[in-house]
Amino acid sequence: MQNINLDDFLTEGIIKEKDFREKVSLINWEKYQDQKVIIKGCSKAAVPTWAYLIITANLTKYAKRIYFGEPCSAIDIFKNS
Repeated sequence: MQNINLDDFLTEGIIKEKDFREKVSLINWEKYQDQKVIIKGCSKAAVPTWAYLIITANLTKYAKRIYFGEPCSAIDIFKNS
């Protein structure tokens, strides 16, 4: 299972929209092709809802399944059929 950790998107300890969108645009989303992906629910900072939505929107084009949370209690949020 592939992991996306939202701490990787922090700038000066918070998620700043401009920087976040720049970092998202640099991701090679094809590496998630037909993969199970978990968007980690824990972060060092508060994560705005739009950040999860942007990540999920990009992943739905490639990922087989998308989960949210921690591996031991992940919530299934998308299944590509």
